[in-house]
Amino acid sequence: MTDTSSNRHYRLTHLTTYTYPQAVTSSYGRAVLLPRPGGGQQVHSSRLTVTPEAAEVREHRDFHGNLSSYFHVTEPHTVLQVRSSSVLTVTRRRVDRTRLPNVPWELAAQAVRTVFSPESRSNGSIAGGLAIAESRLASPMVDLGEEVRDYAALSFAPGRPVPDVVADLCRRIYSDFTYRSGSTTVHTRLPEVLERRTGVCQDFAHLLIGCARSMGLAARYVSGYIETRPPAGQEKLRGVDASHAWASVWMPGGGWLHIDPTNDQFIDNRYVVLGTGRDYRDVSPLRGIVFTEGAGSKLEVAVDLWPIEADDVEAQSAEVQAGIPAA
Repeated sequence: MTDTSSNRHYRLTHLTTYTYPQAVTSSYGRAVLLPRPGGGQQVHSSRLTVTPEAAEVREHRDFHGNLSSYFHVTEPHTVLQVRSSSVLTVTRRRVDRTRLPNVPWELAAQAVRTVFSPESRSNGSIAGGLAIAESRLASPMVDLGEEVRDYAALSFAPGRPVPDVVADLCRRIYSDFTYRSGSTTVHTRLPEVLERRTGVCQDFAHLLIGCARSMGLAARYVSGYIETRPPAGQEKLRGVDASHAWASVWMPGGGWLHIDPTNDQFIDNRYVVLGTGRDYRDVSPLRGIVFTEGAGSKLEVAVDLWPIEADDVEAQSAEVQAGIPAA
């Protein structure tokens, strides 16, 4: 069994390349590609590089607390590259079910409904209350229709504690659905996923979120990465990692509980969080607008989440700050 009890240190690179059939005269982009600190993550350094060099770059924390980067490229180009580089340490531990509060899901749903009650405001919890309140509502990519609620109902036995509800939903999605790359798109809705019983991590995260919200709980979409390991005896290949997605569900006294229905497990120190939001649209890695006479484009994405030793963190961080690509 792999030991995941110690801190893990990573050099993260996410390279996106767009190739256009004709010159693009102007590109506007918004990226959520730099890991957010906190929640068991320490970001030592991070940098976003755009080629051709952007005439304007701005960064700010969005409504959900994610680091959003905006750029404008004015130099004519047929190839656009956006590279994010980071060095970070993950100290997160996989949750111990025996240490989680046994809050019945009905009480958790009631707490979500009353998060802005006079009592909650007097306790000074208004700051996190908005995130909880909005995370119980339908969102552009998370339907709360009858099909979703019917699928959810089997996991919501009366009085069942929230951690057990969430774990059961995770197990059922893992068992009932087939992971098939390319079987859905970023526009696929939950009724279609439920009908086809296939999807990718984004779909499974949306489904768990929809199930939780349909029963009154607060749930968020989480984008990030998971460290992949090669088969025994083989070396890890460069550029073969990928973006990942999972869900987090809020419970009183326990905060946000992160769980990965694609792999049927609570997250640990092999996971890196980029951002959180209502659904994929809030935290899509890269989106934008280009101006060109041509039509269409070719997209290539290469991701590396590479474990490094603690002694290498300082040197690797200096390379990121200097804009030196990973070897």
